[in-house]
Amino acid sequence: MRPPLDPRLLHHARAARAFLAGTVALGLVATGLVLAQAVLLARILAGAFDGQGAADLAPAFLLLLAVAAGRALAAYGGEALALRAAAAVKAQLRLRLVSRVLRSVPDPARQPGELATLATRGLDALDPYFARYLPQLVLAFLTPAAVLAVVGGADLLSAGVIAATLPLIPVFMVLVGLHTRARTERQWSLLERLGGHFLDVVEGLPTLKVFGRAKAQAAVIREVTGAHRRATMRTLRVAFLSALVLELLSTLAVALVAVEIGLRLLGGGMPYETALLVLLLAPEAYLPLRNVGAQFHASMEGVTAAGRVFEVLEGAVPEDTTTADHAADHAGDHAAGPDGGRLRLDRVTVRRPGRDRPALSEVSLEVAPGERLVVVGPSGAGKSTLLAVLLRFVQPTEGHTGFEDMPAERWRERIAWVPQDPYLFAGSVADNIRLGDPGASDRAVRRAARLAGADEFVRDLPQGYDTPVGERGARLSSGQRQRIALARAFLRDAPLLLLDEPTAHLDGESAEGVRTAVERLMEGRTVVLVTHDHTWTRLADRVAEIDGGRLTIRRPADVRQAAPPETAPVMAVAS
Repeated sequence: MRPPLDPRLLHHARAARAFLAGTVALGLVATGLVLAQAVLLARILAGAFDGQGAADLAPAFLLLLAVAAGRALAAYGGEALALRAAAAVKAQLRLRLVSRVLRSVPDPARQPGELATLATRGLDALDPYFARYLPQLVLAFLTPAAVLAVVGGADLLSAGVIAATLPLIPVFMVLVGLHTRARTERQWSLLERLGGHFLDVVEGLPTLKVFGRAKAQAAVIREVTGAHRRATMRTLRVAFLSALVLELLSTLAVALVAVEIGLRLLGGGMPYETALLVLLLAPEAYLPLRNVGAQFHASMEGVTAAGRVFEVLEGAVPEDTTTADHAADHAGDHAAGPDGGRLRLDRVTVRRPGRDRPALSEVSLEVAPGERLVVVGPSGAGKSTLLAVLLRFVQPTEGHTGFEDMPAERWRERIAWVPQDPYLFAGSVADNIRLGDPGASDRAVRRAARLAGADEFVRDLPQGYDTPVGERGARLSSGQRQRIALARAFLRDAPLLLLDEPTAHLDGESAEGVRTAVERLMEGRTVVLVTHDHTWTRLADRVAEIDGGRLTIRRPADVRQAAPPETAPVMAVAS
């Protein structure tokens, strides 16, 4: 079972430390006010029973009013402090989470929707944890100890009864918490799955509607939603039942104290004021523990989400495995591209979890500055994994690269990448091109677009370069999105160019335009182009064939002769 306060929270969020200190201080104040209120109330009731007048009891009444106002102010201050601390902690954790994800090797096991749910809905659930659970946790330690000390000074027998029954509540809390933990984690897993699947469905809705699969996916979402609803209701049922158990235990314990006090009071063995003081303080000893049990369930979702965040922060594989000083010392030895050094892989092997065969098997490769290497092979042969290694998205399981001592950010500054399916953000055309160089001027953006063959269609858009492209570039065709990606590469003007199937899924006219732009982009750069289209080999200085994760260097002429003949597309016409 997780500890009441996860120490990782203090490590990853400094705002939590100041909050805990303030919570302890307010807890001490609140405990002192609780004791003062009980003492004053017992004195007033005992005085009234003894026949004291209003004038005699007026000072105690005024003090009681002041104590009650102090408790209200302490409660308000604690709530405000908790919400401010929760907002600061959430901001710090979100910043660290996003920074860690951006600076780590991409994890294919985590869907973007899951991370989005974790960073938003998940961390927002920390509010009850800070505003209610942690303050009650502090009071659960301070208040019972103070009550026992005061009651022990007034009546040892009553203090013994309270001390004997008090541990029963934490024992039952632990038992219920063990049961709740599994249910809450199940609930959160379903919520993450629902968020990730819903995001995928929304992004792919046009495709699903065209192929008539929208209703089927709606049924899947309905099924996952139902599972999440059932898990949530099970968790709430446990929470309600545990509250009943804790309430019953504390009520029986207070009743036991009241019975023994009543019997002794009837026998004349206890002063009336002492009996009132014990009866007033006995419920206060159990109340913080009951509240902790109640707030524990309300905060479990946030605690579970925070635990997932800590798993990402501590479990993500960092891109740079060397120190900055070591990297700086060796950066000149492992430079890539025409401005120094060679691109080298030495017996690189990449193994994927859960797969018997390696994605890459002992691949050795050396590309000279300014050389064009075309890597051909069937789908699933390892071409994309090879590019992922060059992009530092995948760390080799075995072997060495000529750039492993260089920080990933510095390495990528030397790379222009044109993927098979370029991602366009929901900004303007200019913003998406400027991703290649955020500080580029409008003139440089337009020049890059002209070189990529994109300027003509961009000018025809309603707002030109300021036209929003929509989510994932939904307002543009595949060929237009590819040219935007090429414009990014032109704007970046990097010495090493990596291309992944640049004309895949394009019609003949669009593919020819993209091919012309790619040939222009290759000039004066070191190029690694992976494809299953053998026509690209005519532009290569060398050709590498990859199959089953193994790479073999071939002559371009040999590969073209062995390639299957290209056939023109045939349009079937229904008679």
